[in-house]
Amino acid sequence: MDILTEVLDRVRLGGTLLFHFELGHPWGLAIPKRPHALFHYLSRGSATLELEQGRELHMTAGDCVVISRGEPHSFYSDRGTAPLSVVDLDRSSTHLGAVHHGGSAEPYSTMICGKFTVARPARGSVLELLPPVLLLKPAEDGEWLEAILRRMVSESAHERPGQGVVLSRLTEALFVEVLRSWIKSLGPGEGGWLGAMADPHIGPALQLIHERPDRPWTLEELGQRVGLGRSAFSARFTKLVGEPMYSYLIARRMSEAAFLLETSDEGIARIATSVGYETAAAFSKLFQRHYGQSPGRYRATRRSEVGQRQADILETQAAID
Repeated sequence: MDILTEVLDRVRLGGTLLFHFELGHPWGLAIPKRPHALFHYLSRGSATLELEQGRELHMTAGDCVVISRGEPHSFYSDRGTAPLSVVDLDRSSTHLGAVHHGGSAEPYSTMICGKFTVARPARGSVLELLPPVLLLKPAEDGEWLEAILRRMVSESAHERPGQGVVLSRLTEALFVEVLRSWIKSLGPGEGGWLGAMADPHIGPALQLIHERPDRPWTLEELGQRVGLGRSAFSARFTKLVGEPMYSYLIARRMSEAAFLLETSDEGIARIATSVGYETAAAFSKLFQRHYGQSPGRYRATRRSEVGQRQADILETQAAID
């Protein structure tokens, strides 16, 4: 399994299509700050995206923008138009077809909006590595990104059996394509470990660390495995990943331990051994420093959160039914 597949699988990536807008000039939409990443795909027409501090981006048909930190933003066809405040982006979409907004004049625009979520957020997650605003142009991203987005538009247009599942899976695929497109555009030293995966030396080293986080890796051994001397490997790893190899190895071990605490009933001592620590005490000290909680408290807290999320989902489904 490649690193990106493993990471995305373990964080339980999800997504939801929230709105499909048909917009007549003049129109404006305002989106408040959200606790998750948002995406907007302009399938027709044009729009101006306005961010905090007055930064603006002009979008044309086929553009997709990702607001990875959920910061407040707005779209408009005419700056003087009072925007519709979209205040309920957190709920599941109950809109079938399109939501009509704005005036009746040309040019007309259509846009779909949705969110990306991770059920198991972690330090250094893929969402944290993305820039706050990512604008993807169709010419840069090939046909797959646009094909997924257009499929989402058509799927949302009519109510059909299994529609929610289809839209969720399409959103997950969209996120992967967004990541691929962004990774392809990165220069040396950009994008943390995501960008470093493509390096012929550091990429294989990252794969080795992910495959065997329990192994007592040294700079000498990893460098030898990937064809570099100790000093050259150390400098290259730090430059491309953004942190020293040993720091990355500890973070990888802590991530693996957190996953095991959440998904298994293994004892703390056994988990400590499985991620490379001889004693539970040494492991617990590092885990506390990394996550701010003891392993036992972390396990209890995360399982309580999962139970609450499941209860919320059932309550929402009952309300819809």
